[in-house]
Amino acid sequence: MKLTDLDIIVTSPPAPGWGGQYWIFVKLTTDTGVTGWGECYAASIGPDAMCHVIRDVFERYFLDEHPQNVERMFRRTYSSGFTQRPDLTVMGAFSGLEIACWDILGKDQDKPVWALLGGMMNERVRAYSYLYPLPHHDLRSFWTSPEGAAQSALDLVSRGYTAVKFDPAGPYTMRGGHQPAMSDISLSVAFCKAIRDAVGDKADLLFGTHGQFTTAGAIRLGKAIEPYMPLWFEEPVPPDHLLEFAKVASAVNIPVATGERMTTKAEFATVLQTGGAAILQPALGRSGGIWETKKIAAIAEVFNAQMAPHLYAGPIEWAANIHLSVSLPNLLMAETIETPFHDQIIKGSIRVDNGFIPAPTAPGLGIEVDEDLARAHPFTGEGLHLMMQDAPCDYQNGNSFAGGAPVKE
Repeated sequence: MKLTDLDIIVTSPPAPGWGGQYWIFVKLTTDTGVTGWGECYAASIGPDAMCHVIRDVFERYFLDEHPQNVERMFRRTYSSGFTQRPDLTVMGAFSGLEIACWDILGKDQDKPVWALLGGMMNERVRAYSYLYPLPHHDLRSFWTSPEGAAQSALDLVSRGYTAVKFDPAGPYTMRGGHQPAMSDISLSVAFCKAIRDAVGDKADLLFGTHGQFTTAGAIRLGKAIEPYMPLWFEEPVPPDHLLEFAKVASAVNIPVATGERMTTKAEFATVLQTGGAAILQPALGRSGGIWETKKIAAIAEVFNAQMAPHLYAGPIEWAANIHLSVSLPNLLMAETIETPFHDQIIKGSIRVDNGFIPAPTAPGLGIEVDEDLARAHPFTGEGLHLMMQDAPCDYQNGNSFAGGAPVKE
């Protein structure tokens, strides 16, 4: 069996657009007629340019190769052009293609992907979700409303979720780390208090940041929210300061989580070796794919760290996350986005059930992709999947930053 064909679909989720501005799906076909699906988590270039990168990686390292040779394809791609180091864009392309190979292998052997990764460790996967606006919430003011966040948290708990994530801590700027405004610290404390008061001990609080703080600024914010016992303090410093995570972890009594903007075991191992993280959050469409992330999880075991695969993308990456999660002994939970469009793209083939995702049983990734629906929603914008803010933190008027993807109305 050999890989012979590649198709790429760039689809844009409709309003309100949870999951980013666009998703990049790849479809591989073999000379035996088996097809496999993967998803490339968006990189630092636009989707048109990214499609050229994906095709280049496929034609150089995947075309005419047996899909089972993921190790060889990884080493060739990782070393491409005399680099042999983590490259976010190239690894994003590789990751989606690699996921599609596992989908093919599972279908060819009539087994779910998790069965090829050491078998079932977890019959179901604990899910968590961001707090998204409910139908009666204003899409703009929700992100600075502790009351609205508490209502959304209660809604998730009523549906069986046992962990909720929120991110009220101010802008992600292209200027690097900054000190949080006092208003951002106060708002973060108010969010933690309102949500904790609402859910009690029914759910863990997952405090999200996205690398927007200096080390000292992250410590100030972390210590302010300590009394509410969040389960994690997510990506407190920029991902290009791998050695600084340990300083935050040693100063704040909240487990540090990180990983959505990291790729390959080279970066994850550095954070683990320095004691910088207790929870890893790889995004499988960027981290190197399923096999590389299985290795990352094995390294994490040695350091008594847990895995919580990240998702701010489409349902194909989510499916890959779930299969990996089913196989992991050190799984904590997996991020989930429940929208009608996510569900429709994979025709409801994997779903959350009372706060958990049952292990898929169908061959491969266990999903059926609605190609017509994906193609019917092309991306026509000019932005990237996620974007940083140019303006600095506003210390006078406060900040309202609804993530890196503009809300569609």
